[in-house]
Amino acid sequence: MLSLVLPKGSLEKATLELFDAADLAVRRGSDRDYRASVDDPRIDRVMFLRPQEIPRYVEQGLFDLGITGRDWISETASAVESVCELEYSKATANPVRVILAVPNEHPAKSAAELDDGVRVSTEYPELTRRFFADAGVNATIVPSYGATEAKVPDIVDAIVDVTETGSSLRAHGLRILDTLLVSRTELVANPDAYADADKRAAMQDIALLLQGAIRARGQVLLKLNVAETDLEAVLDLLPAMASPTVTKLAHADMSAVETVVPRRGVNTLIPALKGAGAMDILELPISKIVE
Repeated sequence: MLSLVLPKGSLEKATLELFDAADLAVRRGSDRDYRASVDDPRIDRVMFLRPQEIPRYVEQGLFDLGITGRDWISETASAVESVCELEYSKATANPVRVILAVPNEHPAKSAAELDDGVRVSTEYPELTRRFFADAGVNATIVPSYGATEAKVPDIVDAIVDVTETGSSLRAHGLRILDTLLVSRTELVANPDAYADADKRAAMQDIALLLQGAIRARGQVLLKLNVAETDLEAVLDLLPAMASPTVTKLAHADMSAVETVVPRRGVNTLIPALKGAGAMDILELPISKIVE
């Protein structure tokens, strides 16, 4: 039913892991193949392309559905429907930022303080051009095809680049002067395909699975038994997404408790629960959380 385009390159590994966790495993002969398949009746064609290209191809109807970043949607000014945001990037769950950076010793405190003619290297020429026009600075845009940070100061005066943690900027002696855009990964659709009720329902199903897999990351399910006399003390120790589920057991003086908790800290939580009177404690992995 749906043709799907996935990002090749820096987002590729994280995207494949997400689809696998969502029970939408992507199959291909090797990691060099550009064509793939998903064993799901809602998806009949899959390709891998650079995320820079995906918004335009989805807009043009070459694909019904695609995954790319808000940065490339803005750069290409593509008219696509955003089905949902997906909280993952190359290395973390945090959004990336498209930033303007200059050498640490540069006196400017904002983009507006840069001189006319400032040379700016970037992989986002249109986004950068619009930004400097709004700032009232006549900048010379120098297209970059990688290693953008290395071009300061020998080739250009400043850069507009994407950063996730800022570590590469610091390593190259650069500081952030301004943020042009905060970008998350998005599931986007062709407007005509999204207007089709059957295709839109399939897209929303896929979005539900992907978002459920993301919500489950870093969470585990705890199940335990506890005597009524210790129940309050155990519940006081438990964080919960809403509230723990408490079920009376056949023995009148015992209850079963289950709740979702962050995996981080469970190594100290379980002994504390045991000390408060919990018994038969089970820690179970979670593949999806659908709200």
